[in-house]
Amino acid sequence: MTKTCLIKNLICFITAAALFIPRAAFAEGEENELGVNAKAAILMEASTGKVLYEINPDEQLPIASVTKIMTMLLIMEEIDGGRLTLDDMVSVSENAMSYGGSTMFLETGEQLSVNDMLKGIAVASANDGCVAMAEHIAGSEDAFVGKMNERAAALGMENTHFVNTNGLDEDGHYSSARDVAVMSRELISHEKIFDYTSIWMDELRGGKFQLANTNKLIRFYNGANGLKTGSTSKALCCLSATAKRDNMQLIAVVLGAPTSAERFESAKKLLDYGFANYSITTHITAGDAFDDVPIKKGVAETVGAAAADTYSRLARKGSDEAVESEIILNENLCAPIAKGDKLGVIRFTSGGETLAEVDIISTSDAAKKSVAAIIGDFFKTIMYGNEERNLEKN
Repeated sequence: MTKTCLIKNLICFITAAALFIPRAAFAEGEENELGVNAKAAILMEASTGKVLYEINPDEQLPIASVTKIMTMLLIMEEIDGGRLTLDDMVSVSENAMSYGGSTMFLETGEQLSVNDMLKGIAVASANDGCVAMAEHIAGSEDAFVGKMNERAAALGMENTHFVNTNGLDEDGHYSSARDVAVMSRELISHEKIFDYTSIWMDELRGGKFQLANTNKLIRFYNGANGLKTGSTSKALCCLSATAKRDNMQLIAVVLGAPTSAERFESAKKLLDYGFANYSITTHITAGDAFDDVPIKKGVAETVGAAAADTYSRLARKGSDEAVESEIILNENLCAPIAKGDKLGVIRFTSGGETLAEVDIISTSDAAKKSVAAIIGDFFKTIMYGNEERNLEKN
């Protein structure tokens, strides 16, 4: 093993040992009716963004490696935007290699794929991997951090400011339970991320480096599929935990728990509460087809129609509120109509109150009849009308 690796192993040992300081050395957090022991916490349903439970949700706190949710979000946006692929090779700089704490033991000049970097970040919480990816995407870590703060502002994260890509303790680096839930929700909208955050054990470098997920809920909680842990002496023990059951995806954020065990236990209590008390019903899914819609002045007399978006409703279990739907088409629908044009809406109501409206859009183009065809139709109408009248006389 090289001298560099020995130094990194020593740093990792010291960092890990810090997490096992006796409980008396930690802040006690806040007890509540769910028994969540943390400085702040929140439970959010992902598809609706509705908050189901919260404790000090907007308090600005250090979040340790939970920061990497934003780092991974920017990586996934680069991939989905076609500017980056999982097979792209990332070169490791001396700066990236120098980072301690949780690492994937990168060496200066080494090259790993984006796929392997994501594994290291999501599973092993690799600080060095975050910096390597930041430099690859933005040219420098500082430039990437600027992008992180821009994205946070765009998401409405009002109590967040990033100073680095990995969450190591620095003045001015903070977020809140609500903001962490918001960026977690945005990250999991890129469903490919679950291929990494749901890994329990894996390997890199042809089996020479073993990975074990820092999020123990992945192995021990039913439905767990992410998302990110974090621990430092300043932030204490933090977690954004995601889990899905019966088509309902929940996000439980715990910040400032006194021990690692209690962050997992607090997250489980939040998730258990959500799954026990709420359910999600999908009333329509994007792409669901409707009957063909009549149109005027078209070569064809109708056009195909489908829902533009998905509408899911969150409700407390046992509630008997009926949801009704009504299709409302635009008046005087005339060709030409292009694929994707709005034809009307489907309105969902309960007890006379409008819950949501989903656009109904055309699934194909509908060309307008030529002037000659319209004139021809006009004369046909006259001719057929005269024939019908003559038959009536006879």
